[in-house]
Amino acid sequence: MSVEIFALTLLFSLPLGLLVSFGRMSRIKPVRYLVNFYISIMRGTPLMLQLIVVYFAPYYVFGKTINGFRFPAVIIAFSINYAAYFAEIYRGGIESMPKGQYEAAEVLGFNRFQTFFKIIFPQVIKRILPAVTNETITLVKDTSLAFVLAEVEMFTMAKQIAAKDASIMPLMVAGLFYYVFNALVAMVMDRFEKKLSYYR
Repeated sequence: MSVEIFALTLLFSLPLGLLVSFGRMSRIKPVRYLVNFYISIMRGTPLMLQLIVVYFAPYYVFGKTINGFRFPAVIIAFSINYAAYFAEIYRGGIESMPKGQYEAAEVLGFNRFQTFFKIIFPQVIKRILPAVTNETITLVKDTSLAFVLAEVEMFTMAKQIAAKDASIMPLMVAGLFYYVFNALVAMVMDRFEKKLSYYR
């Protein structure tokens, strides 16, 4: 369950974060203000509260039953939360690119779409990878918050076994799981960083 939450959150939040960053940098003021408000809400309130709001929203807004909605609610809440953080990381990377890159692409006859995805975005990825790695490592640990909606992930299971057996060992094993998982994530991201360090 922990791995599922981690993988699905990354799958949805990384592309969503890029879209949100475009809205954040939009020249259309209403869009920019709306996206800024969304980011401030996501970053300014606890993820635990966001999980509860997303889970109960269908009932209070549409009067719909929420049976079987626990896991989708976890993924939706995690994805929109992390998309806000990734959006700011993307924005920082995009805005750090020299203006000359865009001018050179224009001289070479690239349109705006080609300029961004063929020239700017690959360089942005290289620049933002350390920050993305930090958020990804945080996500591994945040998967334990799924217990708020009674989703039984790794840490919840460890707590249940610890209470049943009156032993702290299951919690230590869960801690080891998170450490190993994060070590693997860090190792994979480090490989990506070295691969993209084409100046070395």
